[in-house]
Amino acid sequence: MDDAISLGVGEPDFITPWHVREACIYSLESGITSYTSNKGMPELRDCISEYVVQDLGLDYDPEEQILVTTGVSEAIDLAFRATLNPGDEVIIPEPCYVAYTPDVMLAGGIAKSVPTKLQDEFKLRPEGVSSALSNKSKALLLSYPSNPTGRS
Repeated sequence: MDDAISLGVGEPDFITPWHVREACIYSLESGITSYTSNKGMPELRDCISEYVVQDLGLDYDPEEQILVTTGVSEAIDLAFRATLNPGDEVIIPEPCYVAYTPDVMLAGGIAKSVPTKLQDEFKLRPEGVSSALSNKSKALLLSYPSNPTGRS
């Protein structure tokens, strides 16, 4: 349908800008086709470090404190695996991206969903979080903007 919004994974509703496509073509033509470091290219980590200093006033060591992932899903998965112990609970507002609950489970945690409602503009309410809290609660997942609602 012409007016339908695709909520498919990784399917933007715009064409990749030409300067990005051109850089990809140049990289291929130059033979820059090998794997990079698992934590991201050093040049990119340096740029990220400079950005957060200038725009956020935060100072991170690009070699030891910045990690580049292939997407948010990988970053969230790594964060859960690094911080959750078996049985820890993670509170997740719903609707949410399909990978969040499996990410918690793969890290040995327990996902506890808190429904949000269209009539509330998908805002997470304190009473919803309170009702999900227990002595096993370890984290509250807040993604920005929320996927799939776009709520900020």
